[in-house]
Amino acid sequence: MNQNLISALAISLILTEVFEIGFFFLIGKRNKKDMMLLVLVNVLTNPAVVLIYWMVFLYTDWNTVVTKILLEVSVVLIEGYYYKKFGQDFKHPFIFSAAANGFSYGMGVLLNNLLGGLL
Repeated sequence: MNQNLISALAISLILTEVFEIGFFFLIGKRNKKDMMLLVLVNVLTNPAVVLIYWMVFLYTDWNTVVTKILLEVSVVLIEGYYYKKFGQDFKHPFIFSAAANGFSYGMGVLLNNLLGGLL
């Protein structure tokens, strides 16, 4: 596997975990098992989404904005399902999933802009 791809996958996962754990605490959540669930669902979804996005970007002429939207909606639904099924203190698991992913995505865009597109 290409070293650049491995780096991109690692950076994306690390930043996603930092931003979403931060969001978790920011909204007042403290349940350790739910935080571990958040980490695990991100390990499950983030590398797959990043890999799919880059495969689409590099090897197809599909619209990347539409691709991002479809991938993000899929992630919200998958993660929301896991929060609902296995979470202990997620009253609105799909809303939490959408908000956490929106926060993480927005922070990633902001950070990327601040770093001049290095990410």
